[in-house]
Amino acid sequence: MPCPLKDLLVGKVAPLGARGAPSGIAKSPVQSVLSLTELGFSGDEQGDRVRHGGPEKAVHHYPFDHYAMWAKEIGHHAMLKQPGAFGENLSTEGMTEETVAIGDVFRLGSATIEISQGRQPCWKLNERFGRSDMAKSVQTSGRTGWYYRVIIAGEVAPGDRLTLIDRPFPDWTVARVWRVFYIDTLNRRELEALAELPALAEGWRTHAARRLQTNRVEGWTKRLTGADAPRDVTNDGDKV
Repeated sequence: MPCPLKDLLVGKVAPLGARGAPSGIAKSPVQSVLSLTELGFSGDEQGDRVRHGGPEKAVHHYPFDHYAMWAKEIGHHAMLKQPGAFGENLSTEGMTEETVAIGDVFRLGSATIEISQGRQPCWKLNERFGRSDMAKSVQTSGRTGWYYRVIIAGEVAPGDRLTLIDRPFPDWTVARVWRVFYIDTLNRRELEALAELPALAEGWRTHAARRLQTNRVEGWTKRLTGADAPRDVTNDGDKV
C-alpha cells in the first residue's frame, strides 16, 4: 500500500552546537510544493557538500516509527517532539529498515526515487542532541534511516504518498546491509554480494570490496565523534 508522508522537511545551513559547525541538519516541515532534482529538494542545504548530499544521498528518509524507542532510551528529548530530529527530508510511519530494500523504486509526487544506501550517522547527531554518543547509538541500533537517489526529477507536496513501483533486490533490506557493515563486518560471502549489488551506492560497494581485499574494517572514530583518526582510515559522513 502507498505510504503517506507524515512530513516533508528541508533546512538551511546554520551553526550547529557548541562547535558552531555549518550544518543543514535542522530541518522543518514545509507546507508548499517543492522541486526535487538529482541533488535534492529545493530549499534544502548541506554544510559540507564534499562529504554530504550529492546524487547518491539526495533525499534522507527517517521513520517516525523510531521516535518512541528513542524517547524510551534517552528520555523525552525536545528533539523528539516532532519529525526532523535526525535531519530527515521524509518522515513516515509504516516503513522501516526491515521493510525496505536497496534498489526499491518509489513514485513520490511526480518524481521517481530509488533507495541507494543506509545512513552512516556522523558526529553532527551528537551536536544536534547534545549527547556525545548519539551517532554511535544510531549506528548500533540499526535505526539509521536511508537515502534515495533521484531517477526522475519532479515536484513533491507535503500530502503525497510513496508508492512502490519496483523491488529488484527484495532480499537486500536496509537492515541486512546494516548488519553486514556494522555487526557481521567481515562476512566474506555477504561482502562479495554487496560489492556486486548494482543498486547500492558506489561508496558502499567500494567499502565492501576494500574489506574483502584487506580483511579489515574501516575506522569509524572520526565520523562518529569528530575526533582525529589515522590517515588510512576512511570516514564517511551523511547528508547534513
